[in-house]
Amino acid sequence: MSFDLNSLLRPHIAQLQPYTSARDEYTGKEGVFLDANENPYGSVTDADFNRYPDPYQSALKEKIALIKKVRPSQIFLGNGSDEAIDLLYRAFCRPGIDNVILLPPTYGMYEVSASINDVETRKVSLTSDFQLQPEKIFDQIDSNTKIIFVCTPNNPSGNKVNRADVLLLLKHFKGLVVVDEAYIDFNDEPSFTTHLDEYPNLLVMQTFSKAWGLASLRLGMAFASEELIKILNKIKPPYNISGLTQETVLAALGNQEKVEKMILEILKEREFLKSELEKLDFVKKIHPSQANFLLVQVPQATQIYNDLIDQKIIVRNRAKVLLCEDCLRITVGTREENTAFLKALQAVVKPIQS
Repeated sequence: MSFDLNSLLRPHIAQLQPYTSARDEYTGKEGVFLDANENPYGSVTDADFNRYPDPYQSALKEKIALIKKVRPSQIFLGNGSDEAIDLLYRAFCRPGIDNVILLPPTYGMYEVSASINDVETRKVSLTSDFQLQPEKIFDQIDSNTKIIFVCTPNNPSGNKVNRADVLLLLKHFKGLVVVDEAYIDFNDEPSFTTHLDEYPNLLVMQTFSKAWGLASLRLGMAFASEELIKILNKIKPPYNISGLTQETVLAALGNQEKVEKMILEILKEREFLKSELEKLDFVKKIHPSQANFLLVQVPQATQIYNDLIDQKIIVRNRAKVLLCEDCLRITVGTREENTAFLKALQAVVKPIQS
């Protein structure tokens, strides 16, 4: 299948002259900096935050590239994955004309960002076991369909989708296929980044918020062809990633052993939580998970959710979400947290059963 990225672009984006910052014009580290209207006396804090950060996060991308086995030019870094999602709409979707395909139940920001950008969403529900329906997806595609969003492992269900189905979309869809891998570190399959050079219409999103434990820093990654990454860099705000975030994550990347240890602990606790929930006769179903959470079906989920909050145990109520009726999404905690949850769950269910 031939793929022309420029034909997908909104015409005015193709002609856009991007903002050029002072750090685009001079990238050196030494000199007398009188070009960016910064405060020459330092910061009001003990640390010096008076200089603008690298707008393209070059050092950080070099290190990420080694870990992810991609080229630095194939990486976009955003303020969480949400920034990449929003930029894709702005670059490729004409408001009131174009459409995207969503596969519910799935991550809610795809639809929120579509609404913000006045882009039609066409929904093709997953199957009862949360798998794609390729034929129904292709039935929804027309000449104005620009993006298909696929979340795998999926949120809120936790399962991985069939890889062959995603590859089928990549082979036959002439728009972009965005594969959201926020939970890839807990999955037993390789990342779709291994297919980047094979499919120019592929964009893969990952995050530092889950396995790396850096949710507060808000750093998301997008991997794609160099051509597509250039477009995202062209329309992003000039300094979208703070210097503090860049420095902190750069240092964190040297601590992969700790990340791998935490992943193993989370996987161990996921199995503990699953096995303990299976012992409870009121638990109707525990959906298979390749993520750091479990989707669990229980009777009167909303009441249980509210009662758990009274016990200071906070889970996610997914009872009103398509295909997730009477389900709670439970993040895997530490052994102490998981035990506290299980104890509270049994306590709040007793009055319901009696």
